[in-house]
Amino acid sequence: MVSFAGYNMPVEYTGITQEHITVREGVGVFDVSHMGEFLVTGPSAFRFLQYVTSNDVAALVDGKVQYSCFPNGKGGIVDDLLVYRFSQEKYLLVVNAANTEKDWNWCVSNAGKFGLAVGRDLVNASDEIAQLAVQGPLALKAMQKLTPVSIENMEYYTFKVVDFAGIKDVILSITGYTGAGGCEIYVKNEDGTALWKAVFEAGKEFDIKPIGLGARDTLRLEMGFCLYGNDINDQTSPIEAGLGWITKFADYKDFIDKSLLLRQKEEGVARRLKGFVMIDRGIPRQHYEVVDANGMVIGEVTSGTMSPMMKQGIGMAYLSKGYWKADTEIFIRIRNKDLKAKVVDLPIYNKS
Repeated sequence: MVSFAGYNMPVEYTGITQEHITVREGVGVFDVSHMGEFLVTGPSAFRFLQYVTSNDVAALVDGKVQYSCFPNGKGGIVDDLLVYRFSQEKYLLVVNAANTEKDWNWCVSNAGKFGLAVGRDLVNASDEIAQLAVQGPLALKAMQKLTPVSIENMEYYTFKVVDFAGIKDVILSITGYTGAGGCEIYVKNEDGTALWKAVFEAGKEFDIKPIGLGARDTLRLEMGFCLYGNDINDQTSPIEAGLGWITKFADYKDFIDKSLLLRQKEEGVARRLKGFVMIDRGIPRQHYEVVDANGMVIGEVTSGTMSPMMKQGIGMAYLSKGYWKADTEIFIRIRNKDLKAKVVDLPIYNKS
């Protein structure tokens, strides 16, 4: 157990590698109740979200989820987040636990421009909601037993409000941070224990296991999913981070940092976040230098680990221009040795 964002969190139960493989091949459960949740409602909700988030909220329909980020007014990122649309006037924002207070203050500081009343139109529900992420190729098969509503064929990045394990008005979504399939289940705190028990009972025949933060990190890194505080932060722009696909410049959308980020998109950036795989034996770690064949520093590792599925060192790094193409040879400086690696397209791990 470790202290994380004000919570006691399990890093591992039986071992990171074993837990990682459980999620890739079977079904595992993450208690992610520490995540932050904000409700945005009312006639100005849509305009507010168009302004504070980088993605185009107009592309959402009821029951759809969108990955996005909060630009910080200086070209960096306040946080990355999920936007759930219930209706044109009701949205749920799911933010990173470590950033909940910062994100809340950011939203509050921008709410007045749109006449949103804090506590009425903008509500911080983080302390009232428990969330389990049930992940893996067998997750939906196991969870289908707990609801009469069909969930096994739900589309990626959609959600439904369902009766689940005898609990009313449960939010069940398909977003995932592991790349292994599965769902997220949101309930009121008081229903958290009953939910946990029901999920494990339903998953018993599939050898369901609890999974810790350690495997959550290795799973997301194999997919090349950004982790706030590692791969993105207040100093990294979404364009540099390869998140241009969640940064939409439609004429009808005015948002924080729009002109700055558009200029970056059109003129290019000096560095970019890329995935890589070690060729020489070694485990890359955050802040390790990346160098070229002549030993010149060309970047810095943001996340790194030994991939449990590939049995190779993998990672992500910001690299200087000229080193972005797949198969480009780079070197990771590990304990004063320059170990060979190559740039790869994301996801780093490909099941096929």
